[in-house]
Amino acid sequence: MGLYKERQQVGCIYRRISDEYLDPLTFNSDSLIGIPHLMQAYRKGNVAVVNALGNGVADDKGIYYFVPKMITYYLNEQPILQNAPTYLPYYKEDYQYILDNIAKLVIKDVSEAGGYGVVFGRDLSPEKLAELKQLIIDEPRRWIAQEVIDFKDLEIQEGDERVERKADLRAFVISGEQTRVWKSGLTRFSRNPNSFVVNSSQGGGFKDTWVMEE
Repeated sequence: MGLYKERQQVGCIYRRISDEYLDPLTFNSDSLIGIPHLMQAYRKGNVAVVNALGNGVADDKGIYYFVPKMITYYLNEQPILQNAPTYLPYYKEDYQYILDNIAKLVIKDVSEAGGYGVVFGRDLSPEKLAELKQLIIDEPRRWIAQEVIDFKDLEIQEGDERVERKADLRAFVISGEQTRVWKSGLTRFSRNPNSFVVNSSQGGGFKDTWVMEE
């Protein structure tokens, strides 16, 4: 892999882009961010790709609804951490609840990513709420709805000032011969004081995450 003017051998790549952009010689030939011949090296076992190709099914927001049931089914355990209350308009009992309470829910397009396609009902005018309702009625499989979870306000350094921003924490689990949870994580924060959008693709930032010993 080229690193400025040098070349450096790489054993593992952490993938954060869609499959189609990964290698312009194998997938989308218009990709400017992919690595030519990466798939050839991957097939030969010369490099590992974390977030392996084809695992995007787990990125579908609709899967989130089923995670507690998946834990019970596959592990025969009960979830320790509860999901944010989530509703699928595909199911009749959820469908009517969403339409009746859309003004206080957050609605997410399952086909989008990076913070796009996320709409807070409380921010919409009556006209826009009516339009969103119609979209859900027309394509119930395309959406999920969730109760709004307020993010934690954390202090960040912005220039010479310390300011508060909305933030969330992403934990990481490493799976191999043993499964381990990292003692730290990735803290993401919004650039705008009142925004809940922390995604880097929309200008969100990240900061050090310190875990203090008791």
